[in-house]
Amino acid sequence: MQLRGPPHRRVDAGSVLLLLLGAVLCAAGGYSHSLRYYHTGVSAPGSGLPLFSSVGYLDDREIMRYDSDSRRFRPVAPWMEKIKDPDYWETQTLIGKSNEAAFKRDVQIAMQRFNQTGGIHIGQRMYGCELRDDGSTRGYDQYGYDGKEFMSLDTERWTYVSTAPEAQITTQTWNSADVNLPQYYRNYLEHECNPWLQKHIENGKEELERIVRPEVRVTSRQSDEATKLHCKVYGFYPRAVDVKWVKNGKDDVISHEAKQILPHPDGTYQIRVTVEVAPKEGDSYSCHVDHSSLVEPLLVLWEPKNDSCTPYIIIAVVVVLGIIAAGVGFYVYKKRSGNQTPGAGYNPAANSDISPASSTACA
Repeated sequence: MQLRGPPHRRVDAGSVLLLLLGAVLCAAGGYSHSLRYYHTGVSAPGSGLPLFSSVGYLDDREIMRYDSDSRRFRPVAPWMEKIKDPDYWETQTLIGKSNEAAFKRDVQIAMQRFNQTGGIHIGQRMYGCELRDDGSTRGYDQYGYDGKEFMSLDTERWTYVSTAPEAQITTQTWNSADVNLPQYYRNYLEHECNPWLQKHIENGKEELERIVRPEVRVTSRQSDEATKLHCKVYGFYPRAVDVKWVKNGKDDVISHEAKQILPHPDGTYQIRVTVEVAPKEGDSYSCHVDHSSLVEPLLVLWEPKNDSCTPYIIIAVVVVLGIIAAGVGFYVYKKRSGNQTPGAGYNPAANSDISPASSTACA
């Protein structure tokens, strides 16, 4: 079954870890499709996370999920909901419960390895496989603990490598001839994971192959020292996109802020790229966007806004003052008229409502 993967059957292995996102992104480069699973275990309540969760991803889309609160594996991606076979989801649920029990023990063992007696500690494992454009495949099995790398599977030598001293006992045990888990995982990655990856690709083909053109919005914020230019690109699919600022149409402007591609609930993505510049007369700045949905890259020009609000503000103030003056004059006139004999040269004005704008904005 697809989630069976490398089993958590040896508690002594201490397979409790937090996978770093940087490692995931590094491993994910240069492939056409990937199938990967995350197991996350928490040592105690209070973190806001379930004590255990297992999440499956096809490429960058979450397709199925299990957690210790529901204790059921359920579909997330629309095409996974089409799997009506109750035995399929029942089997996945049993696997989820087995992994939950193993992870609970693993967290305790990891705490002992690190000489920890209390507190909240988080471990996670990520494993899966890739299918590249050239038809080649690759597998990975990575571990971390409390935000640091713990150990990983070297899929060239097929041996586990420790990246923390506390993981050495685990790697020695797993790599030993008696256990030889690397070969077990190799069989899983090559003969189980990849077939499931191809099945999921076929089932989700319509969704995975859709292309949505990005929307681009350019804004700026002025300060005494410099100008910050923001380029927000949103609503695009697939995820891969290249966004950067260019000066005078050719010179790249380096962004010193992290570029993060974030998901939208509708399955599309967004990214914002910010640069800080000191514009000079004659300079032009544009946001350059390249995406598979575009015949050629977009180049969206930033146009500095003049302080054109000032004339409108002055006009608005004059109008408001005029209205106030007219109102005061009318009140004085009415007051004086009240002391005169009714009907002597006085005709009441028709009722009218004057509703001046509450605010003035520049277009």
